[in-house]
Amino acid sequence: MRLDQPMTSTVVLWAIAAVLVFWAVGAYNRLVRLRAEVKAAFALLDAELARHVELVRNQLPQTDTQAGALEGGPSIWAGLHGAAEQFSASLSAARSRPLDPDGIAALSAARDVLEMAWERAERSDAHDLAGPRLPETILARRTQILAQAHAAADQFDRAVARYNAAIGQFPAVLLASLFGFRASRSLGKPGTGI
Repeated sequence: MRLDQPMTSTVVLWAIAAVLVFWAVGAYNRLVRLRAEVKAAFALLDAELARHVELVRNQLPQTDTQAGALEGGPSIWAGLHGAAEQFSASLSAARSRPLDPDGIAALSAARDVLEMAWERAERSDAHDLAGPRLPETILARRTQILAQAHAAADQFDRAVARYNAAIGQFPAVLLASLFGFRASRSLGKPGTGI
């Protein structure tokens, strides 16, 4: 009987080790899948956010050469073009590392600056009595772009929330720290800075 007891202990230890290995592989694969979901959601968001920059670059007058094209002064157009360039640079930086919380924070801040520049251009006191500075077609296109970008941002934020929840759960947090999975940051709603 003494011989059976060490064999039983060995079998139990091997069974426990096998369960731990299978759990670790499954948990690691889940973290990798959730990270891939965040990256895929960011790719969709990236395409939508790039349309904001394209609208400013392609539909609005340049600051120096066409300042009066839409009855506007150069300061409003300079603000929009400058905010769009800042937003584009932040988007490019976030594109290479969509899970970097600092990059997403910078993108969120740049989005807020671009939103403020648009609001300034659309304000009633930003134009003379002859009518709005921005044609209705541009305003309608911007509204459409915003709706699509909000939907993509919500999808990205939900993917980030699932990813962050998964890497924060015990015992997956042990694997996350071992393999370098770090919490990300959601883009947040426009104007919130979060």
